[in-house]
Amino acid sequence: MSALANECQAINLSQGFPNFPIDQRLKDLFKEQLDLNVHQYAPLSGLVELREQITRKIFLHYQRELNASNVLITAGATQAIFATIQAMVHPGEEVVILDPSYDCYESPVLLSGAKPVRIPLTEDFLPDWERIRSNVSDRTKLIITNNPHNPSGMVWDKEDFKELQSLLNDFPNLWVLSDEVYEFITFEKKHISAHQIDGLKDRSIVVSSFGKTFHVTGWKIGYLTAPTEVMTEIQKVHQFLVFCVNSPAQSTLAHYLPETDLTNLGSFYQQKRDFFRARLKNSRFTLLPSEGSYFQVASYKNISSESDVEFSKRITKEFGVASIPLSVFHADNRDQKLIRFCFAKDEETLTEAAQRLCKI
Repeated sequence: MSALANECQAINLSQGFPNFPIDQRLKDLFKEQLDLNVHQYAPLSGLVELREQITRKIFLHYQRELNASNVLITAGATQAIFATIQAMVHPGEEVVILDPSYDCYESPVLLSGAKPVRIPLTEDFLPDWERIRSNVSDRTKLIITNNPHNPSGMVWDKEDFKELQSLLNDFPNLWVLSDEVYEFITFEKKHISAHQIDGLKDRSIVVSSFGKTFHVTGWKIGYLTAPTEVMTEIQKVHQFLVFCVNSPAQSTLAHYLPETDLTNLGSFYQQKRDFFRARLKNSRFTLLPSEGSYFQVASYKNISSESDVEFSKRITKEFGVASIPLSVFHADNRDQKLIRFCFAKDEETLTEAAQRLCKI
């Protein structure tokens, strides 16, 4: 859809990336690091200074104490997810994936010789625990959770975590891969992390993203946390996949993290969400709730009976706004007449996009 947006010179609200400048302080620190001797290979696990700063942030936000050895710097969250699945999952095992799901989950499962078990979320994009439980067995090695959720923008509540804890209690070989790349982008409903839940945090690999948090998606830098015995195996995959991650970016973030206050990031994006939703008020779209992430899902049932793929293509070509159809996030390509917009854009872009969408 981004390629189609470029071809049609459309406003690109499809792919999830911001179009506004990053923090000037982050840019200044990066420039400073370029003049220092930080251009050779970083340690395999990442700069210890950065990993220590990450443990401090985790303690600050989640009151969980970790050692730097429990942190691995990765080439984005996607690489973290790939390395984790390749390290932990073996032929004949199963991995539960909750649909609609991000497209990087299934491939590493298949490459491991394992079976992806795709289970639909409820109509409200929340876990159907009865259905999940009926699909978990002694063969199930991982359940991949994504909270806040892409593409829906929904956020789990305490009851969901109680159900997940109960599931782990009943299946001792089951682990959780918790994709929390939008952890600091929640609104009225606050984020609960796997880091905070007793009985869950020691059976979880938690994936985070500097790209999402600091608007630097092109830096492709993230991290994961894991218990020591699992981390040892993940590092073996990481070593032969990328070995290490961009040294100047790591050094920059090690200096930047102590200066940052991430408690305001949710408010920053909530303003953008509300700004965008207000300007779509008079459109024919029905806007679904957005509790976290920087995505807004919209129903076009009142507009067209086209498939979501064809509708997305048509409004890109005819009205100049690109979106993502939700059917592509489902194993069965189920079409619920829903599309996803990214509102991580400046107000000028959101205003123009909304004006065009109101003409549909």
